[in-house]
Amino acid sequence: MNSLITTVVTTWASQGPKPEDVKAGWTAFVVFLLLLVAVALLGWSLSRQLKKAERNKEAGILPSSKKERQGHAPQA
Repeated sequence: MNSLITTVVTTWASQGPKPEDVKAGWTAFVVFLLLLVAVALLGWSLSRQLKKAERNKEAGILPSSKKERQGHAPQA
């Protein structure tokens, strides 16, 4: 059974598309640009959240060490 599957997959893989059939399209380019925008927005959001956490830590809202976190129960 495994040899049959291997033979079929190898045959299909060697019969790939012809080079003239493979073209870069505008759809793929737009998807690429949208992914770039998504990554940029996620990076911007992460940066804001980290700055907010640092401000809260400096203001004393967040514990600054692991010992302090273990000593305090979460407040509701």
